[in-house]
Amino acid sequence: MSWLLDESHLADLARGATLLGTGGGGDPYIGRLLVAEAIKEHGPITVLDPEEVDDDLFVIPTAMMGAPTVMVEKVPRGTEPVVALRTLEQRLGRTAQATMPIECGGLNSMIPLLVAARAGLPIIDADGMGRAFPELQMETFGVYGVHASPMVVAGDRHETVVVDTGDDDVRMERLARACAIQFGGAALIAEYAMTGADVKRVAIPRTLSLGIGAGRTIREAREDHRDPFAALAEYFAGTIYRNVRPLFRGKVTDVERRTEGGFTRGGCAVAGFDDGVLELRFQNEHLLALRDGVPVCVVPDLICVVDDTTAEPITTEGLRYGQRVVVLGISTPDIMRTPEALAVFGPAAFGLDQPFVPVEELVTERLDVPAAV
Repeated sequence: MSWLLDESHLADLARGATLLGTGGGGDPYIGRLLVAEAIKEHGPITVLDPEEVDDDLFVIPTAMMGAPTVMVEKVPRGTEPVVALRTLEQRLGRTAQATMPIECGGLNSMIPLLVAARAGLPIIDADGMGRAFPELQMETFGVYGVHASPMVVAGDRHETVVVDTGDDDVRMERLARACAIQFGGAALIAEYAMTGADVKRVAIPRTLSLGIGAGRTIREAREDHRDPFAALAEYFAGTIYRNVRPLFRGKVTDVERRTEGGFTRGGCAVAGFDDGVLELRFQNEHLLALRDGVPVCVVPDLICVVDDTTAEPITTEGLRYGQRVVVLGISTPDIMRTPEALAVFGPAAFGLDQPFVPVEELVTERLDVPAAV
């Protein structure tokens, strides 16, 4: 069933999508402001359930790409993603009938909403990552046969580049990344054009709703003086993500972060309040969590760093010495755990030696984080 998304949903979506973004996906603050203004000007956005769209509906997903550290200072004009969409329409000779996110991340849950509002399009409640990944080929779309090319990369001066590498999505990522670097480290994109029938087959369903629900769960738990961590575990248990595991609780004691090759790369150390150390490694998003050298969560499962009192998500570019945090592991949907999917965005795709083991097997302890005080 379709529904209307308005300004009242944006704060919860920003919070929940940032959680699901596993540290990446970009800070949603600027995107949220842009979407709020677009909704005021054009009205609420129609959200389509992926299982109910017509098979011949023509869909063009939209997003922002680049290093999250750059996005903090390089603010988009707000018109670039529509330019990317219109340029791809011209290349394909078809007009989009809907847009869709490519990932469930903070900023990248906002960009398609901005396109939907400004272009007068509905948005599909689904995406191709169910979280955020650093590279454009890391999509369930491509894993299951819908390729990104041709795609359009647009800069803030409305320069556009069409990238067409056929079925080679890895090559597409490399060329698009080079364009984004030349555009100042970040760019707006339109890619993975597909039909409604494709959406039903290759997308992860209802992730916009999931982001709103997760953000609402955190907010309402705080308002009711309930444990937001326990509330999150209860919420996710009723979704295709199912399992939330406590990985660690402590204070950030070290952050190493650099912008390199169009990505934010680095790591973080968290010292336990009782004992032990948790090490995080990231490339835009958190990829691996090691507790005293032992893996406790690995990509594509979600590694989420949140404030230890409020459960507010913290992005990789937002990590700072002295922050008191809880680190959670959340299981990904089954569509992201197949051999085909792991070949594209499992640990080996990031050069990690650690094999993928589901977080619910690495950490059998269920969430019992002490209530916020």
